Amino acid sequence: MRAGYRSPVSFPGTTTTDPRLSAHTTLRLGGPAARIVRAEGADDVVAAVGAADAAGERVLLVGGGSNLVVADAGFDGTAVLLAGRGVAFERAGDTVVATVEAGEDWDDVVAATVAEGLGGLECLSGIPGRTGATPVQNVGAYGVEVADLLVDVDLYDRRTRTVRNRVPASDLGLAYRTSVLKGNDDAVVLRVRFALRGDGRSAPIRYAELARTLGVEPETRVDPSAARDAVLALRRGKGMVLDAEDHDTWSAGSFFTNPILPVADAPQVEGLAAWPAGEGRVKLSAAGLIQNAGFTRGHAGPGGRVSLSTRHVLALTHRGGGSTDDLLALAREVRDGVTGRFGVDLRPEPVLVGCTL
Repeated sequence: MRAGYRSPVSFPGTTTTDPRLSAHTTLRLGGPAARIVRAEGADDVVAAVGAADAAGERVLLVGGGSNLVVADAGFDGTAVLLAGRGVAFERAGDTVVATVEAGEDWDDVVAATVAEGLGGLECLSGIPGRTGATPVQNVGAYGVEVADLLVDVDLYDRRTRTVRNRVPASDLGLAYRTSVLKGNDDAVVLRVRFALRGDGRSAPIRYAELARTLGVEPETRVDPSAARDAVLALRRGKGMVLDAEDHDTWSAGSFFTNPILPVADAPQVEGLAAWPAGEGRVKLSAAGLIQNAGFTRGHAGPGGRVSLSTRHVLALTHRGGGSTDDLLALAREVRDGVTGRFGVDLRPEPVLVGCTL
């Protein structure tokens, strides 16, 4: 099926008249889908995905589009926009369980938990996208990741065409920036549940930069609102909080994951940040490898239409008038530069749709 084709199948939800996926990604890149359907809740998601499956069409789930790199040729199927809203809190002693619909804006959810005086998610402030994507990517930042707090998820199983409620986090294979849901089209996240601290204190501050900003020792717990404010300030300084006027935020966030290697295979680079990653393994700073391979902030790709962020070498940004092919060319240049210098293979963090490195 070619991009731009629309079959006569009747779809629930609202079918948009503009099929361009570039309007729904933070990179502002990507060609048209055959159809874009806005799903206003879990029932709409199940119905839209089910209708596409019945018609033999491919499905692309789109939340905030912050983790998607879509080919210039677009997507030859139905893109389902997750737009369902809803957050509910249930207290059980000192723990409060937050149940969140997949279409909720993630940072709005974090802000709501902080406003309730609940601790746990504050270090994940400012991350763009929808809540349904957070367990798929096992989103993390500033020493906290979704796996630390996730209780369970409700899923639509496309193989059996049934909804599976309360699938425990332990069944999701959560690991560094991945899960069994990533790259797997068989299950769709409908809602998620997080166990939060109800005592008015944050998660322990484990990230050294954040601890310095807050003026506290590592492992200290602070007011969640103070931690959120500090995280947002740090992210803004790196161009990692969405701003339509700031091309440094026209990105998919960190483009490469920090590589995890056996200690014996890790290159010896003076000053390169590294963290223990299990017995005999170490996680290296992808940003540090990129910088030591000779790439600087603002390094331009084809025609200057794309570049590394002017603040943060781990983000590949769209400067306007560019294409996904431009972005991928820059990504290959950086990846190959690091491989050639250090023998380390950098892997992309966002989901590549219809394209490869």
